[in-house]
Amino acid sequence: MPDAVFWFDFASPNAYLSHRAVPDIEARTGVRFRYVPTLLGGLFKLTGNQAPMVAFGGIKNKLEYENLETRRFIARHGLTAFRMNPHFPVNTLKIMRGAVAAQDLGVFDAYVETMFRAMWEDGRKMDDPEEIAAVVTAAGLDAVALVARSEAPEVKQALIDNTEAACEAGAFGIPTFAVDGQIWFGKDRLREVEEAIVAG
Repeated sequence: MPDAVFWFDFASPNAYLSHRAVPDIEARTGVRFRYVPTLLGGLFKLTGNQAPMVAFGGIKNKLEYENLETRRFIARHGLTAFRMNPHFPVNTLKIMRGAVAAQDLGVFDAYVETMFRAMWEDGRKMDDPEEIAAVVTAAGLDAVALVARSEAPEVKQALIDNTEAACEAGAFGIPTFAVDGQIWFGKDRLREVEEAIVAG
């Protein structure tokens, strides 16, 4: 089966939208995406990239068009629960380290779903440690264990390593996808990603 990779950060609304579209692709193709926690801020530093609101802020009509594409994507996939986080932009370093910790603790899928929902459906302030603990606990996960593991030096290093590996693979932003080493950037390329999976 093809190796399908999804480099993600909870900071990105487009990563959330992709996360919601991925299960349909998996159902159609039988291929399960390999989610890789990747720090968006670190990726920006490595590549000299900037957030769209900064990079395109002075370009007439550009951000408006990006918003139009987002609305089209939401409509196409029926993602009615999505809403912009009122605290955006959110520093997701703690919860991205938590994602690596969740892998170690065997609760990765539940953690990823919980964080994406908290960020992009419930509008929670996910750079606040108390808020993080409350969200994790409400989801039935062990907040104490996750926080403790996320502070381990090897977990911090793993997130750095993931980010550097994404950059070396050609990523410059989130979400980025790869199928057998060939990459695509952005939620609007998921159709091509699925075509590559089927061809593979």
